Amino acid sequence: MNDDNLRGPAPEGEPVSAPVAEDRETRTTVESGRSSAVTPSSPTKAVTVTSGGRKPPPPPPPTDEDGDEEEDGMLRMSFMEHLEELRSRIIKCLWGLGVAFIASLVYADKLWEIIRQPATEALMTLHVNPPRLTTTAPMEGFSIIWVKLPVLCSIFLASPWVVYQLWAFISPGLYKRERRMAAPFILTTAGLFITGGLFAYFLAFRYGLTFLLGIATMNDVQPIVTITEYFDLFVNVTLGVGLVFEMPVLIFLLTLLRVASPRFLLKHSRYAILGIVIIAAIITPTPDVFNLMLFAVPMCALFFVGVFAGYLLVLKREGRRYPWRNTILIALAVLAVLALATWVAVGHYHFHGYRFINHWPFMTK
Repeated sequence: MNDDNLRGPAPEGEPVSAPVAEDRETRTTVESGRSSAVTPSSPTKAVTVTSGGRKPPPPPPPTDEDGDEEEDGMLRMSFMEHLEELRSRIIKCLWGLGVAFIASLVYADKLWEIIRQPATEALMTLHVNPPRLTTTAPMEGFSIIWVKLPVLCSIFLASPWVVYQLWAFISPGLYKRERRMAAPFILTTAGLFITGGLFAYFLAFRYGLTFLLGIATMNDVQPIVTITEYFDLFVNVTLGVGLVFEMPVLIFLLTLLRVASPRFLLKHSRYAILGIVIIAAIITPTPDVFNLMLFAVPMCALFFVGVFAGYLLVLKREGRRYPWRNTILIALAVLAVLALATWVAVGHYHFHGYRFINHWPFMTK
């Protein structure tokens, strides 16, 4: 006979626990109006039922410690606080430009000697006598040498400080991992801008000016260049090339924000090259092809440099590594082939009596 039949009915008010299985013994424990069923054969698992018959609430979800760490240090400001921060950063930028302007003003004479050197060399190369710039107004020299020239130099000198203030304005709204890019962003952005100015001074502007003046002298035209026209052309070229050299930074930021991808940019690179040539034609102060190529070729190279930087960022996101060793070997092989081809071409033209010169047409017999 079954043991449950011998026990009889349970007293009123006493909870009854049903057997979980026929071969398991159950023990009922009553503490403070709460009934719990415990199975001896599985001590690690217990089912607890409250007196009201309701199940306990589920445990709270685990906190995202990584998210807390990412948001740690993020500054939340109101609209007026953002405006106040923007005003403060603009004032600091102006202070930096003012200090750089004063420093440039002290050395204005020496800076002008550096700035006019490309014109002097171009005129001497073309046998223009005297190799000097001219002025047509009494205030022309003062406004160029003592006002506009220090302003131009202060822009390049204070560019790292201005970029730092820009980063300091947007950094409170960035994650912790993004704020670690402060130093590379500042150094790369300011460095490319200054490098663009140096490229314009030593290559683009210098050879472009020699080419333009050479066209006039070849047709028995005496070039007379005023100081205002010369400096305006110099400002347009240096600032234009400096801004164009920021293209890798722009492409990298677009890739970082997932607005564009290296695959998309390479797929539509022909449209990018067309746009670069159009921009170079607008920036170039003259309509000749020579100056157009001086602008367009570096811009195209910078475009692909930016695409490569974005590709490295994508590889880092996916946890992959770039094969630097194979790339370096291929680059060295290509450079060796180009050097050999250049040596053969120079030897061929030199054998036929040609020689290179530093002005247009850059080769004579």
